[in-house]
Amino acid sequence: MTEVVVIGGGIAGVSCAYHLASAGVRDVVLVEKGELTSGSTHHAAGLVTQFSPSPTMMRFRRYSVQLYEELGVFDRVGSLRIASSEESLLELRRGVSRAHAIGLDAELVGPEEARAHLPAITDQALYGAVWMPGDGAVDPHIATYAVASAARELGVEIRTRTRVTGIDVRDGRIVGVQTEHGPIACGAVVNAAGMWAPRIAEMAGAFACSIPVDHQHVALRAVEGHALPRDTPCFRDTDNLVYGKAESGGILFGGYEPNPVSRWEDGVPWEHGARALPPDHERFAQLMAGAVRRFPFLADAGMVALVCHPDAMTPDGNPLLGPMPGVRGFWTAAGLSLNGFGGAGGLGKALAELYTEGGAEVDVQPYRPWRFGGPYRDTSFAAAAGREVYRYYYRLRYPYDVSEAGRPKRRSPLHGRTQALGAVYGAKNGWERPDWFRPGEPARRAGEDQRLVGWAKPIWFDRVAVEHAAVRERAGMIDLTSFGKLELSELEVLERVCGARIDRPVGSIAYTQLLDERGRIVGDVTVTRLAEDRFRVVTGAGAVDSDRGFLELHGARVTDVTDEWAVIGLCGPAVRGALEDFPFRTAREIDVGGVRVLAQRMTYVGEYGYELYVRPDDAGRAWDFLVETLAPEPVGYQALDSLRIEKGYRSFGTDLTASDTPFDSGLGFAVAEDKWLELDRDPATMLRMLLVGGEDYLTIYGGEAVHCAGEVIGRVRSAAYGFTVRGNVALAKLPSGVEEGSEVEVDVMGELVRSVVHSTR
Repeated sequence: MTEVVVIGGGIAGVSCAYHLASAGVRDVVLVEKGELTSGSTHHAAGLVTQFSPSPTMMRFRRYSVQLYEELGVFDRVGSLRIASSEESLLELRRGVSRAHAIGLDAELVGPEEARAHLPAITDQALYGAVWMPGDGAVDPHIATYAVASAARELGVEIRTRTRVTGIDVRDGRIVGVQTEHGPIACGAVVNAAGMWAPRIAEMAGAFACSIPVDHQHVALRAVEGHALPRDTPCFRDTDNLVYGKAESGGILFGGYEPNPVSRWEDGVPWEHGARALPPDHERFAQLMAGAVRRFPFLADAGMVALVCHPDAMTPDGNPLLGPMPGVRGFWTAAGLSLNGFGGAGGLGKALAELYTEGGAEVDVQPYRPWRFGGPYRDTSFAAAAGREVYRYYYRLRYPYDVSEAGRPKRRSPLHGRTQALGAVYGAKNGWERPDWFRPGEPARRAGEDQRLVGWAKPIWFDRVAVEHAAVRERAGMIDLTSFGKLELSELEVLERVCGARIDRPVGSIAYTQLLDERGRIVGDVTVTRLAEDRFRVVTGAGAVDSDRGFLELHGARVTDVTDEWAVIGLCGPAVRGALEDFPFRTAREIDVGGVRVLAQRMTYVGEYGYELYVRPDDAGRAWDFLVETLAPEPVGYQALDSLRIEKGYRSFGTDLTASDTPFDSGLGFAVAEDKWLELDRDPATMLRMLLVGGEDYLTIYGGEAVHCAGEVIGRVRSAAYGFTVRGNVALAKLPSGVEEGSEVEVDVMGELVRSVVHSTR
């Protein structure tokens, strides 16, 4: 019997097959409905650049370069990422700091040096560039066939012209694949079908979220006197929305339009393959204009062909990678549209590590294929998110800018109350939730607000200072309804995957991390014991589907009750004595203005307070009673972030990742003494707090390199301005030998800023 069937013959599929075989998996069969490279791979430009905002994707790309070089298909010509504005130059400075933090060779160069690397570009509106000498390009067809050939040498069988027609599932487990040429009995399937991945997932009773978005690129003939040599570096000019490489003396370039078009939202036709779609010359004209601004001679270039082809976009632009809950043996490795050949090598390697070892070398938690739930099953909402990701892939997006796609989608039962208070709404997993308030002003939805001021103090800074002070000095109230709320009964599952002891008396609350088989952090939650056989897991709005899938993978039957409860956060010194008092980290039903609520003595701000869980129909009455009784300040999520970081409270996804354990994250107190004994209690690195610079606001957002004695020793995980301590606060993973009070430096957009190390406890 075949052990693994890989579905899809693009670069992702052949990479998965090769790496599975390299990891010792025998009897791997790859099936492709057409010929190899007959999907998005067929139209790829083949640029392989390592620069990325994501540490994991940077590592994927770095490994891909290594793989293609080993196979002899990589053309190392270097790359330039060009800044055509002062704002983009600052973004590049920030990116270089983040690259150095993970050991990537990236150099910020000035205009003259940029032109020395790429003489064909004009010096007009040229502010600088990032030079990456290790970057280059591949021929998409040659590279794919080279990886496929290497897979065959390791025993992989590749069957082309073999379309999958069904997937056999028995008792919740993969047992076979049906094809137009007959069945294949197998124990596992890897869905690497690219834009067809959602249709393949449906065959197994699973859900994969990606939407095809049209992408266009053009091949231009060489211009006399301006023919580009073969060793011309690849380039990206994000202000002008274009990327490209030299080809036959001319240029092949594409880009990311600000008005993208999605298609086939309900499923890509099986017959679509390598053929291109009719190009949209009018829509492409803005990209052509951008290319001419950077390469003026292209105005005289003849066009070989303008190609339009769809790429499968996920709602956050990240790949789909890993096993799927509910169908044992069903794996996904798709959604590589924005990362293509650069990400494919690392994707295949990580898939093989997950399959054979239960965990990957790098943090792939953000790529969990089940992370998109509820709202994303609405294809119009998912498509809007995919188009927005595409639009902003090159368009400069500031760290505090907010998604505008598909809004409004989900509203809290308290939306009317916060609206009347002048809320400015952010968005998370479809939820409209207050980021900050403008009392006396009309409520509105946030969007590109930071673009108004660029790399400067946020427009909400002064107001958030008021909200922050209210919580520290008096009382604040926040609508926390977007919290994810999962209920289950399996105590044994919770004890197996949680660091903390869960078997506690009814009414107890355990703060704990969800841990994978290696003890790495894949969730950060509270678990409330509601009854002997009933538990509620509370998690972040963006993590609820990931956490649900993780618990289901480990055997739990989970019910998502998020919409069944509104949540009011009430915290601050004045709250003490206003409601029934009971011990911290316990829960009980209490009366709030005639409404029975489940009150949990927990907060995320480090002050006395409650999370009040109330039925939606009663939420307004409870809110109004608290307003009349305490007159609390309305508080948004920007203040919440500032408050939590001053106390050293971690944020999942930045401070806590699947590369971390509770002990190197300073969370050993949340692990029961008799659990996870195999974990290192004396780790080489530790999450520490930094006070960065002085009282002035700094543009530090996370990912920046931390220096000591001329060397990079770590990177910032998250940062915010602390209004109580009157300074910039960051959490960073540093060597354990760095003592409290030590001075280090944080690279803030190219400037090394003096910082002082503090404990997070």
